[in-house]
Parts: sequence; C-alpha cells; structure tokens
Amino acid sequence: MSAMLLPILGLLVGVLGLLWGADRFVEGSAGAARNFGISPLIIGLTVVSIGTSAPEVLVSINAALSGAAELAVGNALGSNMANIGLVLGVTLLIAPTPVQKHLLSQEGLVLLVITAIAGFCLYDGYLGRLESIILAGLILPLVYIAIKYKKTHSSSEEIAAGEEIPDITMGAAALCFIIGLAVLLASAEVTVWSAKTIAQSMGISELVIGLTVVAIGTSLPELAASVVSAMRGHHDIAIGNVFGSNLFNLMLVMPAAGIISPMAMPPEVFNRDFLSLAIMTLILIAMVAFALNRAARNGVPALLSRRLGAILIAGYIGYYALLWPAIIGA
Repeated sequence: MSAMLLPILGLLVGVLGLLWGADRFVEGSAGAARNFGISPLIIGLTVVSIGTSAPEVLVSINAALSGAAELAVGNALGSNMANIGLVLGVTLLIAPTPVQKHLLSQEGLVLLVITAIAGFCLYDGYLGRLESIILAGLILPLVYIAIKYKKTHSSSEEIAAGEEIPDITMGAAALCFIIGLAVLLASAEVTVWSAKTIAQSMGISELVIGLTVVAIGTSLPELAASVVSAMRGHHDIAIGNVFGSNLFNLMLVMPAAGIISPMAMPPEVFNRDFLSLAIMTLILIAMVAFALNRAARNGVPALLSRRLGAILIAGYIGYYALLWPAIIGA
C-alpha cells in the first residue's frame, strides 16, 4: 500500500493541476484574443472550446510519447462516455434542459458522422498515422463552418456567455497563458506517470486506467462548465459543451496518439469501448429527436428531462459493469 501512495497522490495532484492549468490557459488565451479584437462569440467557439479539451490533449500526447498510447485512446473514449453519461446526466438532474432543432440537424449529425469515422479508424484494431491525420484535419473546416453559421444564428445565451470572457491586459493574459501551459505540461507528465504506475502495480491495463480514472478526471472541466451554465440558465451552452467536447476528443485527443505512436489495440477497444460509446451517442441523439418530436406534436417546448438524465447515468453505470472484469483483473 505504501508503494501505491505516491502514484495515487501523484494522480490526484496531476488531475487537479490539469484543471487549474486549463483554467489559466483558457483565461490567458481568451483574454489575449479579446485584446486582439476577436469577437467574444468566435473566442468561445475556438479558444474556449479547444482549451477545455487541453487536459485530454496533453495527457494523450504525453501518454503516446511515454509509450502508453492505449492510455491515450482510453482517455478519449472514456472522456466521451463520461461527458454523456456523467456530465450531461448530472446536468439534466440539476436542471431539465431545452433543446433546439439545430442540435439534432447540425451538432448531432456532425457528432454521429465523426463518431462513425472514429469507429472506422478503430475497427481493424490498428490506429494508424494517416487516418489519424485525416481525422484531425477535419477540425479546421468544421470550426470554419461553425464560425460562419454562428455569426448569423447565435443564440442570446451564447452571446451572453461570450461577453463573460475576461477583459484583462495583454501582459496579464500572457502571464496566465504561460503559467497555465507550464502547469498543464507538468501535470500531464505527472498524471501519465501516476496512471501507468498504478496500472502496473495493480495488474490493470493502461487502457482501463485511461477509460476510468483519467477519463473522469480530465472530464471535470466539462462537468463544472455544464453544471454552472445550467444553473445560470445558459442551457444551450450546457449541452453544447458536451457535443463540442466529444467532437474535439475524437478529432484531437485520439488522433494525437495515433499520429505520434501508431498502435495495434486489443479487440475490446472496438467491441466493448467504442461500441458502448456509439450506443450512448445514439441514445443521446434519439433523446433529442424524441424531445423535439413530442414538442412539435403537443405544442410545448422541447425539453430533456430529469428522467432522461437518470437514464444516461444508468447507462454510464452499465458501462462500468462491462468494464468490471477488466478492473478486477479477471
């Protein structure tokens, strides 16, 4: 037990450092962008959205460089599962969330397509460099299209959230950025080392550690952002955080590992983990479609209810039941 104390403390410190560093990194980046005259809406769609995925991205890169690429893939898939089952589930329990048609016809459609492409990359049990580059390369056109659309179709909630970006001097922004990035890099190193050490000591695969402890830890920024947004009544932001984070995880976090360290993966990565993620994603899209259809038939607002939040949490718990034999080393 004493041999495990240091890596457990290291994992805790690493995850907390990732969260704190990500906040400073986003604050500095967003503040600098605002000083350069970039609109708050665009900053929210780019700097803030990508910045909240910084913990996953840096953990993925560090894991791949450290020869623990399975941990990186597990982090990406596990974070997406946590975003749907834990983050959105808890958010809906706190406050039932209205949904708009664009969430199904645009964000939902894109998420389904990217999830399918990610599945194609994982289907043969090998995550290669070329397919990872192609997947990551889809980010630029996707962000460009999102910016063009949101310039003319942004909601009042998104505009209000954008106005909350801190107005700080360029010097303070640069300091926040440098400190945040340094803490992120150091924390990613500590997190990966701790996770690998725990996995080796307990006889658990690095994949499972990435799918569970690391995934939940790096998903905490999305949980905090979504819960705070829901409590403030920014419902579009709350559910948008989940869709946006899942897209960036599949298009940045997972490909980063494949680009740096192409790898063969055990069959359960696709058969258990990816298919579980695909099912949870389909459940989420079906819930949105059901809410919109019921609203159209009854003339009431489309709403994701607390009951649906409980269903998502139950699905996430069910996934852990699938993982349990791997966790206990069976």
